[in-house]
Formats: sequence, C-alpha cells, structure tokens
Amino acid sequence: MLAQRLITAAVGIPIILGLILLGGAVYTVAAGVILVCGALEFFAATDPEDLERARGAAERPRLPQMSRPLYRQRLPAYAGAAAVALMVAGADSGFDEWTGALALAVAVVFLIVILRGDPQAGLRDWIWISAGVAYVGFLGSHLVLVRDLDDDGYWALLAVFATFSTDTCSYFVGRAIGRVHVAGVISPGKTLEGYAAGLAGGFAAVLLLNWITGLDASAGEIIPLALLLPPVAMVGDLAESLVKRGAGVKDTGELLPGHGGFLDRMDSVLFTAPLVYYFVLWAIR
Repeated sequence: MLAQRLITAAVGIPIILGLILLGGAVYTVAAGVILVCGALEFFAATDPEDLERARGAAERPRLPQMSRPLYRQRLPAYAGAAAVALMVAGADSGFDEWTGALALAVAVVFLIVILRGDPQAGLRDWIWISAGVAYVGFLGSHLVLVRDLDDDGYWALLAVFATFSTDTCSYFVGRAIGRVHVAGVISPGKTLEGYAAGLAGGFAAVLLLNWITGLDASAGEIIPLALLLPPVAMVGDLAESLVKRGAGVKDTGELLPGHGGFLDRMDSVLFTAPLVYYFVLWAIR
C-alpha cells in the first residue's frame, strides 16, 4: 500500500507539475478529465438507489465494491459528469461563461429528472446530482480560474503543491507517531499529531513556494494565506471522508494505486483552489 502510494506520487507529481506550467488547452482538458472522473466516482459511491438497496439488505454492511463501476451508471450521473465538463470549459472561457455553465447544468439536470415523471425519485436524484456538480464541478473548476491568475501558473502550483504538502505531512506523521485520534466518527485514522504536522508542513510549503516561484507576495500577504491553506485543506479531506463514511465505501475509486480514486487525491485541492483564487483577487491584487 505505501509502496504503491509512493510510486503513484513519483509518477504523478512530475505530470501535474508539467501540466500546470504548460497551461493552456492541455491543462484545461487534463483538469476536465480528472474532474469528470472524480464526479463519476462521487456519483458511483453515492447513488441513492444503491444506498437504499444497501439499507434494505438484511443488516449486511456495505462494502467498497458495492459502489457502481464508473462505466455503468444511471443517466443522471452521466448528465452530472457532462455538467462538470461544461463548467470546466466555461471557466476557461471567462467568468460569464462559467456562471452560465452552472445555470445550464442546474436546469438540464432538472429537465432530465422531470422527464422521468417520478416526483419522489426525481427530487432525490436532482439533489444527488446537484450536490456532485457543486462539490466537484463548481469547486473543482477553480483549478482553471487559479491557473489563469498569472501567465506562469505559479499560483496554481502553490495551491496544489502546498495542499499536497499538508496532506503528506499529516499522513506520514500521523501514521508514524499519531496517538490522539480526532474526528473518529468521520475519519478514524486522523490524529492530532498528524494535523499539527499538516499545519506546519502546509504553512512552510506556502512560504517556500512563494519564494521559489518568485511570486514575491509580501509577508503581510503570504503569511495569512499560509495560515489559512492547511486547515482549509484538512476540511476538504474531512468533507470527502464524510461522503465516503455516509456511502459506506473505503475509497471512491481504484484508478490511482495506493491513493484510491481521483477524488481521493483531489479532495483537499477542491477547497484550497477556491481559497487561493479569491485570496489573490481580494487580498493581494
């Protein structure tokens, strides 16, 4: 498990770095593919039909393999994944196009469930799909917006890799010396020692990346961001843990050996990308 995790990181980190620095259409398409896969993972894990069926099973606990395969889902899930792709394309085109894509996504999903002619199932499915579009599509499309903050992509690089540093420090320190468990109902593996390491590692990573990339944000600008990013990353991690715990799955996918699915790897970034984007707009520029 640990070896797989390290190998995946060794392969994936240079690819992510290259995509961020390259930018343009290639970056947008890659972000769209990752977010669409993450959305399908979310829909597969949280399909209300499966959850209702699992609850009706004779006290049998839900297992990770009981979620639907990504390629065998119901029509609303594919509509939601298409809406996520539309939002990524909209974010790349401009703010008006981005908000327009969100409005269109909400309306189209409503139309699909209306055509089913089943009010109870329709309302349930609309809430389910809208939640996935908001969680993965709206938050995730900020990866495109934050990449467009500068020509070199350094703010996106800071957002992604400072988040990875937070997660990595928290994981390894918690695994090595973690004793005091926190948020046990939602995520039993999280420890106070791991969180402390994540806060320190994320703080240091923001300062270091600001210096290495030459963003040159002043101390008064970058220190507040360095203080905010690690706890926001941890909230993102716990948010996905809440989804998985409620759905009864260990991981949302198996596409990234040692990490689970794309959503498992990007859960914290879904929260930190919007943070960095609005922080730069409102506090630095």
